[in-house]
Amino acid sequence: MSRRITVVTAVHGPSAHFLPEAYKSLCEQVLPDGWEWHWLIQEDGRTDAVAPHVPEDERVSYRPGRQGRPGGPGIARTLALAHADGEYVKVLDADDQLAPGALARDLAALEGDRTIGWATSRALDVLPDGSTAGFPGDPGNGPIERGAVLGFWKSNGFRAQVHPASLFVRRDLVLALGGWMALPASEDTGLLLALNAVSRGWFSAEVGLLYRKWEGQATGQASHVDPAERDARMAVVEARARALASFGWRFPVSD
Repeated sequence: MSRRITVVTAVHGPSAHFLPEAYKSLCEQVLPDGWEWHWLIQEDGRTDAVAPHVPEDERVSYRPGRQGRPGGPGIARTLALAHADGEYVKVLDADDQLAPGALARDLAALEGDRTIGWATSRALDVLPDGSTAGFPGDPGNGPIERGAVLGFWKSNGFRAQVHPASLFVRRDLVLALGGWMALPASEDTGLLLALNAVSRGWFSAEVGLLYRKWEGQATGQASHVDPAERDARMAVVEARARALASFGWRFPVSD
């Protein structure tokens, strides 16, 4: 029997037309013998806008009429965990694409070291004109020690040195932490910091994600940078990570 990576995608009506490009990038992934991927598409709400863009493939699961009420991408991803049956969970937003080899590199990092709970990779912004731009602050290829992400994030204007949209994580670990935070935004950063509070991670310096910049994305809206809401999001994200670190729970759990 094949071992499985569950790829989780939150989608809403405006981003649904990007799904075929995300699917193409998934189909181009090459995994080691004995491994497969399963794509869970979870709509944020219930509309008729998503279904026409969902590929017909037995490896793709979409449940029209049984999606959750609107709550944002973090809620949608967390609901998708109810159907995640793989050993690992990979995030792929509807408007993004995986770079060639991304899944295999993530898998190799976690299969090769039991003390690694999660992995991220270099991301390139894909701009509206088709050009790409990288982030100059990427860490070196290799492990990320516990607490390092919070320290960098706090010292650099609440910007992490690794991209949470490229996250690959052990399913049991993301379940133990309750999935994505129940926030209107920054829910993925909140999970990333929580993971790093309890576990070492891994960063792949090879490009693993093409992160689309477009006018309809949630992070491009004025509400995303509203000072009062942003301050509250950052405060609760930090408080959660610090509380987890203070409790002394660690992955992997020692006998």
